[in-house]
Amino acid sequence: MSFRDEFELLLRARYPVLYVPTLEESRVEGSIAAVGEHTSRSVYTWDFVDGYQGNPTDKGFGRRNPLQALELAEKIPTSAPAIFVLRDFYRFLDDIAVARKLRNLSRQLKSQPKNLVILAPHIQIPAELADLITVLEFPLPTLAEIRQILAQLLQGADSTLASQDIDELVRSCQGLSMERIRRIIARAVATHGELRPEDVDLVLEEKRQTIQQTQILDFYPTQSRISDIGGLDNLKEWLLRRGSAFSERARQYGLPHPRGLLLVGIQGTGKSLTAKAIAHHWHLPLLRLDVGRLFAGLVGESESRTRQMMQLSEAMAPCILWIDEIDKAFMGTDGRGDSGTTGRVFSTFITWLSEKTSPVFVVATANNIQALPPEMLRRGRFDEIFFIGLPSQDERNAIFKVHLSRLRPHNLKSYDLGRLAYETPDFSGAEIEQIIIEAMHTAFSQERDFTTDDILEAASQIVPLARTAQEQTRALQEWAASGRARLASRMSFTSQL
Repeated sequence: MSFRDEFELLLRARYPVLYVPTLEESRVEGSIAAVGEHTSRSVYTWDFVDGYQGNPTDKGFGRRNPLQALELAEKIPTSAPAIFVLRDFYRFLDDIAVARKLRNLSRQLKSQPKNLVILAPHIQIPAELADLITVLEFPLPTLAEIRQILAQLLQGADSTLASQDIDELVRSCQGLSMERIRRIIARAVATHGELRPEDVDLVLEEKRQTIQQTQILDFYPTQSRISDIGGLDNLKEWLLRRGSAFSERARQYGLPHPRGLLLVGIQGTGKSLTAKAIAHHWHLPLLRLDVGRLFAGLVGESESRTRQMMQLSEAMAPCILWIDEIDKAFMGTDGRGDSGTTGRVFSTFITWLSEKTSPVFVVATANNIQALPPEMLRRGRFDEIFFIGLPSQDERNAIFKVHLSRLRPHNLKSYDLGRLAYETPDFSGAEIEQIIIEAMHTAFSQERDFTTDDILEAASQIVPLARTAQEQTRALQEWAASGRARLASRMSFTSQL
């Protein structure tokens, strides 16, 4: 049901006080005006500075007086249908006189065709008024509305974008307010006189600014590509097959939005790199959640911040939500020592994972599978659980090639990749990168270029994590080999167990 349909239904049902949390004041007022015209109701709009506006008879009434603003509903004849729009009125709900007046007035409005509508940027309702006020969500622009406004703006900009480019621009604008979309188009047209396919980057920049204001999520820019990942062929193939799963063509085909991935494995094997590469390959914004930011000192604030995180993610959709080391965040779900806050946050989070219908693709990484609650591993939370183990010799060869191609693209053939891969068993991708950096330091101090021998010398001085934490590594590999997760690499554990 659309906002207009639901709003009109509540008017007919004579709900006395409606509360609409939104930052799009002009857009919601336009929708209310349209409903008022359709239902033959007069619309009166009030704010603290100017009082009532629009109607010459009552212009300025209630200026700087919220109590008087409510009295206009009593002055209007009882048989006259009306909607009273009160901007920012939530700030006065804690006043005892305003709260009492609102209660008294609501009794009268139940038998009259009049309704009060409070507009606010967020929900802030005193507990004593919770039963009196009905919250009505005002959604962000739909794809159809975004397409319509872009069509209007494109006509004025004399732009000739291809249909595919328009589709991508519309999808990228999803999650932004109409005002922000207009600003982006105006900025693009002011920059080069027309709208271009690369203006999608302006949309991502606008989303980044929106995210920064919340201090719950981080907008994580990334240039990592799928080709930057050495090995993990099964995982790459799975991701490439879903590259267009967020498109409108996929919806018409009947495909649901992909839900997400849980990447389990040994530290330093490329789990975080994979999350960044997915966002870059699918041309989606990457949001990083530090779960620690969800927890706050006040009672109920952690749960509130969790809901805000979910709403923000869905507002930015389609997007990638990256949750790093989720095992450390929710290992205390039994609630001991925190009055059950962790358990309640976890319950809210996994319920959202199962029931969300918005195109938010969740990529969660974990090093210790034993620390994860069993509910997290249930099918339906994620599309797939992949295990990323230590790279095989062929994969180590590919990892060395990725790093050396980036560092020494014109001198790659001088390095013996096969020997490097053979001499570094049990090394993770992160440890391979580190020994190359160590070799570079050694050679730089001697004013020469680094060689294969320098890399091998650096490797001989490092004990990989797989050896220092041998028991934990073996337990994790045995867990994956038992068939509880899909293997990210086309390899066997026989040689590692």
